Amino acid sequence: MDFSFSPEELKIRERAAEVARLVKPHAHAWDEANLLTDELRQVMRDSGLARLMVPAEFGGESERLDPLHIALVREQLMAASSAADALFALQGIGSNAITTVGTPEQKAYWLPRIASMDALAAVALTEPQTGSDLRSITTTMVRDGDDLVVNGAKSFISNAPYADVYATLVKEGDGLSLVLVPKETPGVTFGRTPDLIAPHVIGEVFYDDVRITDADRLGEPGKGLEAALGTLAIFRVSVGAAAIGLAEAALAVAVRHTQERQNKGRPLARIGAVASLLADAKIDLEQARWVTYHAAWKARTDPLGAISTTSLAKVAATEAADRVTDRCVQVMGRFGLLAGSDIERYAREARPMRIYEGANEVLRLTIARDLPGEYLA
Repeated sequence: MDFSFSPEELKIRERAAEVARLVKPHAHAWDEANLLTDELRQVMRDSGLARLMVPAEFGGESERLDPLHIALVREQLMAASSAADALFALQGIGSNAITTVGTPEQKAYWLPRIASMDALAAVALTEPQTGSDLRSITTTMVRDGDDLVVNGAKSFISNAPYADVYATLVKEGDGLSLVLVPKETPGVTFGRTPDLIAPHVIGEVFYDDVRITDADRLGEPGKGLEAALGTLAIFRVSVGAAAIGLAEAALAVAVRHTQERQNKGRPLARIGAVASLLADAKIDLEQARWVTYHAAWKARTDPLGAISTTSLAKVAATEAADRVTDRCVQVMGRFGLLAGSDIERYAREARPMRIYEGANEVLRLTIARDLPGEYLA
């Protein structure tokens, strides 16, 4: 079995590492702001990495999106800056439904602009009273002559209010449909950005008699949930990769601290309890890394067929990142508690990863549901 990366994959990883080196000096400022800075957007635009999120015929780099390529980039970016990681990831998460079920006209108009980052994308699923149970959404769409009229509210929408277009899940009759709503459409307004323990560009989107047409549909009527889940099938595993990058960055800080800090004339890392915590952190990290790489590799050819494996990787890696950062805080003692330090930021940023892109408890149900087919068939 060959676990090495191809020359193309190594090149992509190095490109992402170079971007990470550029953004890292600004990470504290950019990651702690609930806004998208022009400087970060320019760095990401210049990198060309968003082209990995779009098929080659519309300005992308590959014939189709590659979950492993995306994972390798997110691992590098998250190690440096959560803001950079989110901006990259959302270009794909927000546009994937256009790629998979969009019309030729929608693809031709939006995808080249998303690849160049001249336009930012978002997907609007979650509502104030609805999270994992998307079938319970209350945002509605009804026909009025030639128009389709959307009313409702979405919350915790990443990239709001900066995104130029929102792939919006709506209730249409007895089914769920997905539609494209450009930011400038009359009736679209934006609400507050919540203060999160790990700040993030996120906000509320309101639809007040928003009029669109059938040309704005994404996919078939009543098939919106399937299109939304197809996006998660490709991108959920990349959350695991981002968690790996975060955990490795935290471990690097802790190793440096425990080598430089002395206790009774020897490095902290030589103390048994400290060494044990560091070793366990490394074990967790490497286990999560290879589970995630394997899941991304499986998702290349059949994302929906690999959903149980990618869910497993997301759970494993984000839980590992939480344990790793906690151990790193512990071995650093009082220095791990300093507000504004790298390790404090990593610890805060690790926690939400167990919740977004599918809460880990919900994903465990997916994993358990597929066990009989694996072991009892």
